[in-house]
Amino acid sequence: MSFTVSAVLLFGIAAFFAVRTKATGAGAALVVFLFGFFAAGTGAYEPIRDLVQATADAVSALAN
Repeated sequence: MSFTVSAVLLFGIAAFFAVRTKATGAGAALVVFLFGFFAAGTGAYEPIRDLVQATADAVSALAN
């Protein structure tokens, strides 16, 4: 059984909690930055999506 979740949804939830908990730092800034690009679908969308996909594939390969 496979379960997929949209990257926009994941980054949206992470951004919500980063703002809600008043988290600061590079991690929270990166989450909000990536969420903006995923949501907007700008020209930077493709390279960022490819980077996130490659990271997810690498993490998935580690589990195997």
